[in-house]
Amino acid sequence: MYINEWSVKMMSTKEQHLRKPEWLKIKLNTNEHYTGLKKMMREKQLHTVCEEARCPNIHECWAVRRTATFMILGDVCTRACRFCAVKTGLPTELDWQEPERVAESVRLMNLKHVVVTAVARDDLKDGGAAVFAETVRAIRRKNPLTTIEVLPSDMGGIYDNLKTLMDARPDILNHNIETVRRLTPRVRARATYERSLEFLRRAKEMQPDIPTKSSLMVGLGETKEEILEAMDDLRAVGVNILTIGQYLQPTKKHLKVEKYYHPHEFVELKEIALAKGFSHCESGPLVRSSYHADEQVQSAKAVE
Repeated sequence: MYINEWSVKMMSTKEQHLRKPEWLKIKLNTNEHYTGLKKMMREKQLHTVCEEARCPNIHECWAVRRTATFMILGDVCTRACRFCAVKTGLPTELDWQEPERVAESVRLMNLKHVVVTAVARDDLKDGGAAVFAETVRAIRRKNPLTTIEVLPSDMGGIYDNLKTLMDARPDILNHNIETVRRLTPRVRARATYERSLEFLRRAKEMQPDIPTKSSLMVGLGETKEEILEAMDDLRAVGVNILTIGQYLQPTKKHLKVEKYYHPHEFVELKEIALAKGFSHCESGPLVRSSYHADEQVQSAKAVE
């Protein structure tokens, strides 16, 4: 099934809940790397998006690649996006010791590349930017050879907050548009499509030499034309790296999957993205924003 056959009928609700395609089966691996990393995260009182967002790649990343995406600023998000499994509510107070604990964990894991994301903190005037920036600086102090990727929310569209983070000089700035323009109001809470594009544009304007990255979920009812439009919109604001993955419904309370894309379709989407000028595109059924992020560093360095 290729993209030029997009007239494929949507799967029925019953099929969605009872059976997923063969290519979405996940191999579980709970070796000593997995259990050791989980134990260290608990000892350091750290959160990972791998666990909180129920990432399907957690066993591969933790047990085989020994990588993780740290989630700072607590584990309670002020937004309730209809695709996301991270819990929502009133967040706890800030933990100013968290940056040092993250940095020390990066050192103990001997990571060459680290991804740091965060829950949305709309309760804070700076959106958590100060703690985010200090986490980047702490990692840099203890791990000078480690490359750092940050994945913030739109920080309320307050660009002084973005500047605080960009001034810390991460190696890659990642901010996800998540879905196409038409579906954004239904899929995301508080965030807007245009504000995310402007966030990415401003980041590139502030630090032109820092590569920017974004991600799309497919399977929410978007059309081929809308996906291509989103690619063009991202390139128009200078985004260098794109990831594309299949949306998977985390609980019955979340949005239903409208379509499961075949791996061949993801291959074709990658080819289209590269032809449009992205320096790197990771595209596949189980791809998530941080999937194989360590392999994208070299592509990021090739940014013009």
